[in-house]
Amino acid sequence: MTNRTISALLFTLLLIFESSVATMAFVQATGQDDPLLTIGGKTVDKDELIYLLSKGNKSEPGTPGMSRDEFDENLDLFINYKLKVREAEAKGLDQSEEFLKEFESFRENIKAPFLIRNSLEEGELRKAYSRMQEIIRASHILLQFPANASEEDSMIVLRMAMKIEDEIKNGGSINDLAVEYSDDPSAQINKGDLGYFTALQMVQPFEDAAFSLQPGQVSDPVLTNFGYHIINVKDRQPNPGQVRVSHILIRIDENAPNGEDLAKRKVADIYNEIQKVSTIWDDIVKNYSEDPSSSLKGGILPWFSVGSMIPEFEMAAFSLTETGEVSPPIRTRYGYHILRLEEKRPVESFESMEESIRSRILRDSRSTMIQSQVMSIQKSRYNFDENEGNVAKLRAELNTTTKSGFAQYLTEKDLAADQLFSLQGKSYIAQDLADYMAEEEISLKIKTGTFDAWYERFAASELNKAEEADLAANNKEYRMLLKEYRDGILLFSLMNEEVWQKGLMDSVAQKAFYQKNIQEYQWKGRVNAYIVKVLDMTQLDAARKILQGNPLSDELIASFESSYESTNSLAFQTESGNIEYSEHPVLSKANMNESYQELEANGHLHIVLLGEKTNAEPKKFDETRGFVIRDYQEYLDKNLIETLRKKYPVKINPKAKEETFIALNQ
Repeated sequence: MTNRTISALLFTLLLIFESSVATMAFVQATGQDDPLLTIGGKTVDKDELIYLLSKGNKSEPGTPGMSRDEFDENLDLFINYKLKVREAEAKGLDQSEEFLKEFESFRENIKAPFLIRNSLEEGELRKAYSRMQEIIRASHILLQFPANASEEDSMIVLRMAMKIEDEIKNGGSINDLAVEYSDDPSAQINKGDLGYFTALQMVQPFEDAAFSLQPGQVSDPVLTNFGYHIINVKDRQPNPGQVRVSHILIRIDENAPNGEDLAKRKVADIYNEIQKVSTIWDDIVKNYSEDPSSSLKGGILPWFSVGSMIPEFEMAAFSLTETGEVSPPIRTRYGYHILRLEEKRPVESFESMEESIRSRILRDSRSTMIQSQVMSIQKSRYNFDENEGNVAKLRAELNTTTKSGFAQYLTEKDLAADQLFSLQGKSYIAQDLADYMAEEEISLKIKTGTFDAWYERFAASELNKAEEADLAANNKEYRMLLKEYRDGILLFSLMNEEVWQKGLMDSVAQKAFYQKNIQEYQWKGRVNAYIVKVLDMTQLDAARKILQGNPLSDELIASFESSYESTNSLAFQTESGNIEYSEHPVLSKANMNESYQELEANGHLHIVLLGEKTNAEPKKFDETRGFVIRDYQEYLDKNLIETLRKKYPVKINPKAKEETFIALNQ
């Protein structure tokens, strides 16, 4: 059987999703003209067998295809598999609460890679990771909107932002202008200089604008939730990755008139002390650092990347190049620091960062943007047509209602039959929205109004249903994968009920099977033996002194093993017990009539001590129960298949069978 043969285990589990993409070409190349099989009156398409066999195909291009015998063997296994699924359906296992819950969970997991949202998310992930290969240093000026700003207020802020932009482009210093105009509180200290940052460290519109600029360029006003920004990119560099440093912190006593000078003098003395060869860094940190969170740990700080720390500290850390290198004292708003480089590492691979990037994207405004794009594509694809007049009217009437009073208000105002939208030709009315709201046991954070919040959610829900229905109807790869999971769960349930649990739990049936097939559970001739494999030949004489000339006993074994384990535990390997000797690699060479022997086997000398022999005899049930259960389960499985073949007659379509064989060998 080659690696293209479908094993029984494959049909038992059927839960290998990762290779499904590789089968897409096979799935798309097949048709559904004639069924391959009819099982108890139900048809089975050849696509299904091609899909499953292609999924297990690991052959290199150019290798021989599947032989007739292999194909027939696989077809027979496939028929057994489909018979069991047919029986599971007949027993109603596909309607059980347990099945429905498990299948729905699988459906949610496997549909994700096929959805529109996934491709959009993937694009954002790749864009974010690509941007992470660079760091940008920029300055900005922020102009915020006044509280409860009107449209006119917003225009005034925008005109001011454009005026400042022109000043900068005409030679004005963005840093000086930031001190004068910026509403960012930190601008009075940093003059608008944000230091270096990379992707996912700024709000999305700011990031998009910054990464579109080259050093020296100034942006048009950029609107974010904070207001309008003018951005001036100063520098772009490759991302240095992450750094880990330890540090010494000397704080400045703001209440002392000469606090700055005292701190500066102290950190200078410490720095001079560090230059001495005899100085131990950990001792200096422990004795002098005023950072209680790190001083007892050698000053070690967590790994950090660009944009994670205050700029002065960050720049000093990333300027260190050699492990153990110590920086001159630097000043931050926390005081004076001396840094020592512990380790650096480059930007991690996309695969290792993927989930972290995804989590961060889904927590910021990109998530809302992606959802908006998803709905836009869905609306276009599935012919979404909103009744704008009715929606505007319902918004005006219902935005101030509560969720609990929504349905009653609809009835009182005779609005329940008003159309909201049509989707794929089906009309949805206000009552449908009310019914949806009643079924949802959640409370939304209402930012606009009750109608707007719930209408958006309802429309998204129906659009998602339309997309999933479209997947199931028109995406053959998804449909095949869904069927594979469904049938796999049913197969598992039937086998668990009819074979595995029955074979495992029915001890009476196990013993009856054991008695009926006792000839299969026989000991061959055995001998009580102790085998010592000599690994260190210098210890051979010591072993002989203890073992030679003494009858085999538990006391002798214990004495020998305690003696060599305490002096040279690697000198010997041992094996003991009542062992079948006819096929044993060492005992098969032994003379059963000699109690002490030395034998060569597999390149090693073995000392063999023999005791009492036992002739061939049946194994006791408890000695072989595990094998009995295994064999009994195989027996139950075989009987189940024989019963199902009688219960559900199998008809094979010769033409479709030949087409399947050809498709698998193309």
